[in-house]
Amino acid sequence: MHPNVARVLEAARVAGLQIDVERFPAGTRTAEDAASAVGCDVAQIVKSLVFVADEQPVLALVSGANRLDPGLLAAALGAGAARRADGDEARAATGYAIGGVPPFGHRTPLPVVIDRDLLAHERLWAAAGLPDAVFAIAPDDLVRASGGRAAELAVAAPG
Repeated sequence: MHPNVARVLEAARVAGLQIDVERFPAGTRTAEDAASAVGCDVAQIVKSLVFVADEQPVLALVSGANRLDPGLLAAALGAGAARRADGDEARAATGYAIGGVPPFGHRTPLPVVIDRDLLAHERLWAAAGLPDAVFAIAPDDLVRASGGRAAELAVAAPG
């Protein structure tokens, strides 16, 4: 088992969850790829986006059907501004590469804000530490395990 997947499984266990990680060799790096691989609507995909708000890394969990509005994220955090983290910043903050960042189990604890639209679904799919690994999770479990809070974060993605 890859060490990244093992860390996600251990973080889930500590949070009182039992998850099943599925691997898809074609990859699940984008929300569209993940939805196609698991056979769900793109809105059920959890995009784990690392941002920097007032120079502090934060995690935004956003529906695959939405585009995050950095101004809404900053407002939800009480920050002056928010910008997308680059790959090095994301890896340093979470321990994972972009495309495989899970919603919990990070190198250091991060503030987590969750797109309210994710809470409307019965089942969600999130990255499990690698660009080809995902797991299913209920919205309530996502909120509890990530320590996140829901907020209006996004605008509908184009198309």
